[in-house]
Amino acid sequence: MNIVRQNRKASVERTTRETAIRVQWGLDGMGQSRIQTTIPFVDHMLTLFAKHGLFDLTVEAKGDTDIDEHHTVEDLGIVLGTALKEALGDKEGIRRFGWAWVPLDETLAHVVVDLSGRPYLVYHVNLPHRSIKGFDLGLFEDFFQAFVNHGALNLHVNVSYGRNPHHIMEAVFKAWAKALDCATGRDDRITGVLSTKGSL
Repeated sequence: MNIVRQNRKASVERTTRETAIRVQWGLDGMGQSRIQTTIPFVDHMLTLFAKHGLFDLTVEAKGDTDIDEHHTVEDLGIVLGTALKEALGDKEGIRRFGWAWVPLDETLAHVVVDLSGRPYLVYHVNLPHRSIKGFDLGLFEDFFQAFVNHGALNLHVNVSYGRNPHHIMEAVFKAWAKALDCATGRDDRITGVLSTKGSL
């Protein structure tokens, strides 16, 4: 894995026999993105994630999708989690916690983030249908688990209710974006890191 970090921006490249992924992530962005994963629904989700989180995000991914999309989706979580951790650096001055409630028509999603350095995922997303145009929406749980493990954060994803699977996943990604934007944001009142232990 190749990693470059500078001024709350990170560039990560990871190549295996199954996937080749490159991510550039700027936390203090304008919501500009260029997403090319070869999986259209994933492109859509990551594009709106960047827009609503106000992150500048470039993602290029190729994988063995002729076999299955699982490797590409999970490895995207790995690389994005690594990029987040690197872009945060020492975490000095960040709010650490973030949360958001996001509605989309009949759907309501709630996401809470703690950039604690302790990986843990809670994922309560009930889907009436798991597939959109052949893409298995259940793979997003693997995506978020990989993101949490490699980003070293606590992430709770809950959908209170929803009927349309597209609306459900879109609300989740928008809430994730808003919660993460809050958690990664700086607060001038914070000296060092927001922890009584003195480290995150």
